[in-house]
Amino acid sequence: MIYNFAICLFVGAVRLIALFNKKVARMVKGEREAFDVLARKIDPQAKYIWFHAASLGEFEQGRPLIELIRRNYPQYKILQTFFSPSGYEVRKDYRGADVVCYLPLDTPRNVRRFLDAAHPCAAFFIKYEFWKNYLGALHRRGVPVYSVSSIFRPQQVFFRWYGVAYRDVLKCFTHLFVQNEESVRLLAGIGVTATTIVGDTRFDRVLDICRQAKELPLVEAFKGSNRYTLVAGSSWAPDEDIFIPYFNAHPEMKLIIAPHVIDENHLSEIESKLHRTAVRYTQATPENVCRADCLIIDCFGLLSSIYRYGEMAYIGGGFGVSIHNTLEAAVYGIPVVFGPNNQKFLEAQGLKACRGGFEITDATGFETLMDRFLSDEAFLSASGKAAGDYVKDNAGALDKIMDIVRL
Repeated sequence: MIYNFAICLFVGAVRLIALFNKKVARMVKGEREAFDVLARKIDPQAKYIWFHAASLGEFEQGRPLIELIRRNYPQYKILQTFFSPSGYEVRKDYRGADVVCYLPLDTPRNVRRFLDAAHPCAAFFIKYEFWKNYLGALHRRGVPVYSVSSIFRPQQVFFRWYGVAYRDVLKCFTHLFVQNEESVRLLAGIGVTATTIVGDTRFDRVLDICRQAKELPLVEAFKGSNRYTLVAGSSWAPDEDIFIPYFNAHPEMKLIIAPHVIDENHLSEIESKLHRTAVRYTQATPENVCRADCLIIDCFGLLSSIYRYGEMAYIGGGFGVSIHNTLEAAVYGIPVVFGPNNQKFLEAQGLKACRGGFEITDATGFETLMDRFLSDEAFLSASGKAAGDYVKDNAGALDKIMDIVRL
């Protein structure tokens, strides 16, 4: 009752915010259209396996599992849902799924309509998705439902005195595939024991990405024979204020910047900070890119392949809300550098522990680290190898999951 009241308040707040926020407005519109999508595209005679991811990052965690099931169980069709526009808008045409749509908000009426239309025979919720009404309805209908790559911390509502009423949502899962021992311990403490430590499916995913990395002739021409290229991925202004001044002062290195936000204001801001020759990727030619010292990636979809051209990587976001994906760079066997807001990311802690990842807290720390990379070949090589080995050593979550899941 309290949960449903809270959901009603949440729905009202989302509708209000949608009046002023284009991203939220797209989400609201997409949720309203989800039932029409299901009505048009769901085959009543087919069996569907449902995957739900809040956003793009969670989708990428679940994607290796989707594609493995697609290959091994072709008799099933795939339904993929998203909560956020940042996931749906990028992957709405994903060919690995038969149906892609938004997930309507977790009201009893929406849940009933959605499950009646989709009639899934199994469901996988990626990482942090714990919608009480959906999970309860799936459980009552006898649909196996799995949590994949989930991770639990003492601060979460399930483990607080005021979260007792919400804990039962976790018992709706047939099995929880978690990332670490602490998650198993915390869940056992509240009576949830259908758990297995499998690690993070993102390790499997980045290895797949590495194997399928695109050849990028313009980036290769830009790099040329240069020995030291720094790839700065998903950067924000505070990150750029740290690595751009260092780049300006070191002509022996080249720089590739793939900013997190690609709009004219941000791109112009980056260019104003650069004191060396730069070219935007969309304006690059085989002639001008060779003369540039900095390549600015002003389009999406290339970053995971671009890391292969670097000797080291800077991962943005650590001076803001949180760091972005470190594994996409580490898989290529190059050291990764990131800001201090990384504590909630097990992979960042693992990379630091194996000395393949390095936390910096200010420009001075970055300068000291980069000076060593550029002057100590053995240190650079060992750091890169440690990063690459860390990814390889932690892969294998998919096999552990499929040893338990029965479709």
